[in-house]
Amino acid sequence: METLGIVAGSGRLPFVAAAEARAQGLRVVAVAVREETDPQLAEQVDAIHWIHVGQLGAVIRSLRDERVTEVVLLGKVEITRLFSRARPDLLAAKILLKARDLRGDSLLEALVEALAAEGIRVLETPRFLGPLLVPAGQLTRRGPTAREQQDIVLGREIARQIAALRIGQTVVLKHGTVLAVESVEGTDAAIRRGGELGRGGVVVVKVSRPDQDLRFDLPTVGPETLSALREASATVLALDAGRTLLLDRDRFVAGAEELDLAVVAD
Repeated sequence: METLGIVAGSGRLPFVAAAEARAQGLRVVAVAVREETDPQLAEQVDAIHWIHVGQLGAVIRSLRDERVTEVVLLGKVEITRLFSRARPDLLAAKILLKARDLRGDSLLEALVEALAAEGIRVLETPRFLGPLLVPAGQLTRRGPTAREQQDIVLGREIARQIAALRIGQTVVLKHGTVLAVESVEGTDAAIRRGGELGRGGVVVVKVSRPDQDLRFDLPTVGPETLSALREASATVLALDAGRTLLLDRDRFVAGAEELDLAVVAD
């Protein structure tokens, strides 16, 4: 039986991937971070190895002991705390020195290279996160108005440009005016800022980067995003189909319906 390794951080994504991998007939081995990973993951995998923050050498040893040659990296961006929240071991120190900079993507890319050097290939995550990928089309009963659709088109154009520059991936607009562009503050804060400036009735567009690495860091929305949309009195959320993760979809869509929020993906 083939084995899939999951290097797991926090959140529900490792659980979804474990269930999907098992459904595909794979044996699943998790390498979990004690300070991050939900302990209940142990009940959803065939084997689990616990490490402390900074012990990247232990990640390699655990995977090699289980004869794992293919892995996915999951668990929000907090997985980068493998480097930042503790004294790194020798392997982590080498990766830090090799990384282009200390951004999350750069650290993860360096980790991917280190795993590859050990004969361990990092796979793209959509194969194991299918239930969470946003499908193309209209997710809510209400669709965008003609005016809102114009903002979506403009928002996608601008969002893709800032995403290509790695500034952010979300834009908030109203009647053709850009109110907020996501930067280091994150999606939810950008939505709230745009809503405050627009005094409600705003359109929110979130895209993936043109060079999005599907091995990690897919754009994600969920209940916290919905709270920000509520506070901003947003009327539309537009997403990239097949390249965005939607957490707690039923709850999210039900909440969007209560807000009369149009949610679409293209």
